[in-house]
Amino acid sequence: MSLLWGFITDFFTYETTKSVVVKSWSVGIINRVVQLLIIIYFVWWVFLHEKAYQVKDSGIESSVMTKVKGFGYHNNRVMDVADYVAPTQGAAVFCIITKLIVTEEQFQGFCPEVSPFQSSIHVAGLPTCSSSLYHGFNNTTYSTLQSPRPQPMMEVENFTIFIKNSIRFPMFNVTRGNFPSSLNTTYIRSCTYDPEHNRHCPIFKVGDVLRYTGQNFSTIAQTGGEIGINIEWECNLDESEERCEPHYSFTRLDAVFQKNAISQGYNFRFAKYYKTENGIENRTDFRTLHKAYAIRFDILVTGLAGKFNTVPTLINLVAAFTSVGLGTVLCDIILLNFLKGADQYKAKKFEEVSESQIQILLSRESCSQLSNKAEEKISDDSGAVSLYLDQQL
Repeated sequence: MSLLWGFITDFFTYETTKSVVVKSWSVGIINRVVQLLIIIYFVWWVFLHEKAYQVKDSGIESSVMTKVKGFGYHNNRVMDVADYVAPTQGAAVFCIITKLIVTEEQFQGFCPEVSPFQSSIHVAGLPTCSSSLYHGFNNTTYSTLQSPRPQPMMEVENFTIFIKNSIRFPMFNVTRGNFPSSLNTTYIRSCTYDPEHNRHCPIFKVGDVLRYTGQNFSTIAQTGGEIGINIEWECNLDESEERCEPHYSFTRLDAVFQKNAISQGYNFRFAKYYKTENGIENRTDFRTLHKAYAIRFDILVTGLAGKFNTVPTLINLVAAFTSVGLGTVLCDIILLNFLKGADQYKAKKFEEVSESQIQILLSRESCSQLSNKAEEKISDDSGAVSLYLDQQL
């Protein structure tokens, strides 16, 4: 019962701060240094670097259009954009083919060793013949013609990529493009992007992009690969909108697989279908299969815009003023645990007052007040008496 009563009395207590002035050079220096560091952190990092006084918008709306230009020579023929770019619509993800392995005159038919109604535990779906040998409908065997291993199209290194990117920050209704409207046609046709001299130019040379990522064109042209072109918009809308400009960076997206023994590089297959000219009724479909090694480009757009707002400013100001008090907490820990005279400081800082002590103090004060009144009365009587005696004389 006594424990319960002690718990209840301890629970219903009130704590208030007590100011103790400690005149110590070491503790005073630590306190001011900690406060100074906290102030520097909030002023330089929070407000100036992170711009915590702004409201942010990272929900960027983006549109990307691309166009590749250049002529190359591969497999004994001249190739243009329609031959080596896939898809051809100018999307944010596209491929530039560097090498083609062509397998011609593939006819679809039935394999002589497998019935079309039989299934195989090793193949999903219907069984198929080898890609190099087919059995025709008239029981004639057709051999497909595969081109020898070709060399990559080295002209790709000098191809150019035109990128047109428009973005919008919906929170602030701000729309920007990746090159200013002041650029004229003559400049666009002659410039190529350079991070120091031509950072506004939207035309990128394939060889330069690979060099920015640290890649060798001869190597990547053999196996293919994935390259990322990052367009980053970081805009401070407290300044002029004209200063809201893109920043480009380049990376090899499939770098993690370069050392793997399998699935290196990037390649895909596509086919072109034809019909034999052996009469309208007897026409037979056949195809030419292409295995393409290509450099795949992914245009990645990110953005963050900020503008002054009262709410985040007040929140961070309150946090800054509150954090300044951490210096006091640190100094209290040092005084209470590590410095000489810690017991004396504890005695001065922490004082427990109960109701019984308050009653005793109040009774003492009332007694002292009564004694003071009695002394005043005695002094008046003596004075009166003394005055009285003087009159008698």
